[in-house]
Amino acid sequence: MARFCPRCHATLRFECPTCHHEQRQGGQCEKCGVDFMKYITAVVAVKKAASEATHSKIEERSSALRNLVMLPFNMGLPLIRDLLGGSRKNSR
Repeated sequence: MARFCPRCHATLRFECPTCHHEQRQGGQCEKCGVDFMKYITAVVAVKKAASEATHSKIEERSSALRNLVMLPFNMGLPLIRDLLGGSRKNSR
């Protein structure tokens, strides 16, 4: 994280994301050695993986709900298939 001058917007200090050490130059922390770009990239990757996991859970639930609503029209076959397929996924 960088701190900027409120008037000219010049960079004043960079703050290490792990140890919060303030320094004049970015890139790598002078105190703990953490590379700022690698750290931020790793954080973004973790957030993206969590987002994709949440999205897949929501997609599975909406698929089950859609099959439940369509039960009278398709005799419940997709719902039964999803339930049996879900137990196979959980057993792996």
